[in-house]
Amino acid sequence: MGLVSGIRLVHLDEQMSVTEVPFRWLNKNPFNSMYFAVQSMAAELSTAAPVIMALKGIDVDVALIIVDLKVEFVKKAQSKIFFTCHDYESIVEAVSSLKQPGDTAAVTARSVGVDVNDDEVAVFYFTWSFKRRS
Repeated sequence: MGLVSGIRLVHLDEQMSVTEVPFRWLNKNPFNSMYFAVQSMAAELSTAAPVIMALKGIDVDVALIIVDLKVEFVKKAQSKIFFTCHDYESIVEAVSSLKQPGDTAAVTARSVGVDVNDDEVAVFYFTWSFKRRS
């Protein structure tokens, strides 16, 4: 669905992860703004990319799942939206704490969405849960 809606990862490093999602007919709701589900997918990708990057840096099997989601919608999303996450360090810290099989950890990653005018439209909080497998 992310591919169909045009979501793209445009930047990923140890400082930040940025995704973008276009404002086009497929992503628009009847109120002439972007569907919240489309925004959620783009915001989730901006937090998932650093999670995947952190997991690539370790040599253990880890199960992961989103266990909580909170969002603050600030303004109607009526243009291309960019979602940015700066929580790579916190994610690495949580993943690094998984020392023994069965250990668990969780981290809440924040993704801020801004429009083409740099106005904040939404803030998403995804809580990722990790469990080290045996």
